[in-house]
Order: sequence, then C-alpha cells, then structure tokens
Amino acid sequence: MDDLIKRIHIILNHYELSASAFADKIKVQRSSISHILNGRNKPSLEFVMKVIEGFNTVDFYWLVYGKGTFPKTAQMPSPSSPTKAPEQTPVRTIETGMPPNEQTMEQVIVFYTDGTFKTYKPQERK
Repeated sequence: MDDLIKRIHIILNHYELSASAFADKIKVQRSSISHILNGRNKPSLEFVMKVIEGFNTVDFYWLVYGKGTFPKTAQMPSPSSPTKAPEQTPVRTIETGMPPNEQTMEQVIVFYTDGTFKTYKPQERK
C-alpha cells in the first residue's frame, strides 16, 4: 500500500498539483486524499478508478502494482477508431500431462492495458 501512495505522490509532482487540487480533479473529498496520503486510510478501488479516469496518462497496473510506465507510453485507441491488427505474440504452452487430443479449450482471456479484460468461451459443438 505504501508503494501505491508513493505513486500518487509521483502523479502529484508530475502535474505539480497540491493534494487539494488533486482531490478536486478526481472529484473526491479533500480529507480523503489527506487520509490516504498520510496512511490513515487505504485507497479503495473506487478511488483508484477515479485517478485513472481523471488522468489518462496513468496506467492502472502502474498505479496499483508498479508495473509499466508513467506517464503511459502509448494510448489505447477508442473502440470507434480504426485499428490495425495487433501483432501476434508467441503462445506459451503449459504441459498438463494429458494427451493433446483429450485437452479442450475452456476460455481465452484478453487483458488490455487500461485494466479491462474480455473473456471468450468456445461455443459448444453439436
């Protein structure tokens, strides 16, 4: 939790914001910011999401886990904008000990850099 608070301080310094201005920007009470920055309260998921929504340069995984970069190096395109097909990444296989013909796919989960994901399940064959 201390690391998340350090990353909030990094955001404040980057944008040269006071705690009060930061609270106003993400639309939370100023006392909430004070309590979080002083370690009295832990940030809620709602708070984290308000930071992500208020600052499009803050990556969810960087804020919560410290993975990635700040500010974001690449923005995700909006769903309505045309995009080129993503490059294929190598598939990592995990040995299960079962013969390949007895393995069936259960689901595929796609994680996006904005912290969202989609789950795809195969349709049943008739």
